[in-house]
Amino acid sequence: MVGLFAGIGGLELGLAHHGWHTELLCEIDPGARAVLTHHFPDVELHTDVTRLRAIPARTELVAAGFPCQDLSQAGRTAGITGPRSGLVDEVFRLVRRKRGPRWLLIENVPFMLQLGRGAAMRHITIALEELGYTWAYRVVDARAFGLPQRRQRVLMLASRTEDPRPVLFGADAGALEIGDQEQDPCGFYWTEGVRGLGWAVNAVPTLKGGSALGIASPPAVRLPSGELVTPGIADAERLQGFAPGWTAPAVTAAGVRQGHRWKLVGNAVSVRMADWVGSRLAAPDGTTPEYLPLAPGAPWPVAAWGHNGVTQRAPVSTWPVHEPYEDLKNFLTDSRLLSARATAGFLRRTGMGRLRFPPGFLDDVESHLDRMGGWAA
Repeated sequence: MVGLFAGIGGLELGLAHHGWHTELLCEIDPGARAVLTHHFPDVELHTDVTRLRAIPARTELVAAGFPCQDLSQAGRTAGITGPRSGLVDEVFRLVRRKRGPRWLLIENVPFMLQLGRGAAMRHITIALEELGYTWAYRVVDARAFGLPQRRQRVLMLASRTEDPRPVLFGADAGALEIGDQEQDPCGFYWTEGVRGLGWAVNAVPTLKGGSALGIASPPAVRLPSGELVTPGIADAERLQGFAPGWTAPAVTAAGVRQGHRWKLVGNAVSVRMADWVGSRLAAPDGTTPEYLPLAPGAPWPVAAWGHNGVTQRAPVSTWPVHEPYEDLKNFLTDSRLLSARATAGFLRRTGMGRLRFPPGFLDDVESHLDRMGGWAA
């Protein structure tokens, strides 16, 4: 396989669990390249996808978690033709130059289904069909694989020779309600409070990449005791399925700021998502659902497939499996108390909007501020 926009190797690591061997990697971020060099020392590593002339002739799978900055609600939302997300066309250029790999795996944020009334998806699917691919995609939630992070991502699988539908749609377990907000830790974003909160029971909301200046943007967690803590970088790595310390080479070898590790983790592909795709590629068993036509111009659903101009929705959930769920409390080994300044700032913002908060939550926030020294602190 080949990994384009490889980040810190989430797709490659998860697929490796099922026999896929990485022949070539491409990544432009210096910190991410340091991580890849450390963990994939024998793999050819390229810097700029626009300068990559070809992929190895024997490539069976190309994986591409192409940049989401122009597609994300947290980014610029410039669209699929934006300077970063438009790089997906480089993937199509590289697979066009060869007879083509058996599989093309693309990963990105769910907002790409909505942005520009679905223009990003139309761009990608039209390009794939022009290249002779049958494509399928599914939005999946990291919690389905046991990780206490409410993280949804689009996984798109395409092939010129294989049917991607049994791989992505052959298993569906249905969404679950996880935990009890009275008894379990609950994650939220302390940087919000006016228009959003990101509240998640026995989970953290989607980990973010932080600021362009390398300033970390971790979520907060309200413990059952009422204390507020923020996960550390090692906790975040584990919440993405990596071993703690996975991104340390970004600092030790590339010399980037410590906060840049949050960007690397927040932009990464969950290892367990990739592991699930690898398991399905190895054994695409199961019964595929009855598909329904998708009218031109209709919103893109949670899952769909297409070929030769025909597009159909797949009635499946974002939870393909129910892997044993791991409680959030076990992922807070590197946490620290939320500071008085951060707590006070959050409380100020809650008074500026019209959000409704879970019963007792703001009382806990005020009590935590008192324990941290109050408004004076």
